[in-house]
Parts: sequence; C-alpha cells; structure tokens
Amino acid sequence: MSPEEKAWQAVAARIAQAAARFGRDPATVRLLAVSKGQAPDKIRAAYALGQRAFGENYVQEAIAKAADLADLGDIEWHMIGALQSNKTRVAAERFAWVQTVDRLKIGERLSAARDAHLPPLNVCVQVNISAERAKSGAAPVEALPLARAVAVLPRIRLRGFMGIAEETGETERVRRQFRALRELFDVARAEGLALDTLSMGMSGDLEAAIAEGATMVRVGTALFGPRER
Repeated sequence: MSPEEKAWQAVAARIAQAAARFGRDPATVRLLAVSKGQAPDKIRAAYALGQRAFGENYVQEAIAKAADLADLGDIEWHMIGALQSNKTRVAAERFAWVQTVDRLKIGERLSAARDAHLPPLNVCVQVNISAERAKSGAAPVEALPLARAVAVLPRIRLRGFMGIAEETGETERVRRQFRALRELFDVARAEGLALDTLSMGMSGDLEAAIAEGATMVRVGTALFGPRER
C-alpha cells in the first residue's frame, strides 16, 4: 500500500469513527482534500484513490494546477482562501465552489462574473466563528443577513456556511465555536434558505466538527503531509 493510500484510508477511518461515535452516517460527511502548496502529482495520486474535490487558497496557484490536471475531467475545485475583489472574475470562471464569501460585494462580483452557460457557482458564507482578528469571515451577527442577500443573487447557489475554529487544545472550546456555526445554519434553514453544506473541521479538529454537524471537512496535512511550499 502506498503512503498516499495509507493516509487517505486513515482520514476516511477517522471520519467514519467520528460519525459512528456521534450517531451519524459517515456518508453525510464529505471530504475536501486541501491541496494548497502541494504538487499536481500528489493531487493526481489522491484522485486515483477516488478523491474528486480539492481546496485551494490562491487563485493563480489553482489555475496552474488545473491546467496540469486538465485530463481529469471531473475534478472539482474549491476556493477556500480569502478572496480579493480583483480575483473574483477569475474565481467565478475557474472554480466550482467559493467557500469564502464574507461580504456582499464579493457575492455580487462573483454573481456578475459567472458565465450564464456554466452551472451556478456554489458558494458558502464564511463566518469568523473564533472572533480572531487575523481570520477572515463575517461576524456571526452579520452572517444571516449576508446569507439572505447572497441567496437571491443570480448565477450563484448559496450552499451553506464555512468556518475555521481557533487552534487550541481545548476541545470543548472548539466544539462551542462549531456549534455556533451549526446553530446559524439551522436558523437559516428554518427561515427557508435551501442550505445543505456546513463546511468546518480540518486535520486537527475534524472529530469535533463532525460531532457538531459538519457535512464537509477540509483536510490537508493528514492527507498530503506538510506543504511543499
């Protein structure tokens, strides 16, 4: 068994075990492989194991990789890094998902730039659930009004919320932050927003995220090892 396969199976096992522990079906938790800083051959190896969704933080890096991997026709690229206004046109053209809509201006620019001949661009509202100043995301109090406004924009489809918990060894503190995001998600759904995605949890805290209802976990280091650059 290759190192890539061992890593992929280990992450799949962690997801399955966490889901079982918290009374969830593992099939309800999707794995997003965070490939930022990784070479195309590593992405190709993960693809060969069945992985299709990959997350990138930088638009230009993702475009270069997509060109190298153009023969993989059903690969799905997710933008998971902070998105500057001047990158929205390219992001709208090249990605299937943008998980980092943190203000209405970004949503509006993505909507305007998305080609009408393409499927709607899937987006998530990013929420700063840890209240850390260095992190992107809408404040929790702003997230629901932002979601309502984004949901009605043409050529994009609001799928849900994305958040990053504080890096701390305090599991209950992390769970509280994830729980707050899930509660926002539940309120939005109760209001009638057709959401299906709660993107939270990474290599170090995916179990806590699954416990609180994550439908997508974003895993990089546990799959690929340290970033190459």
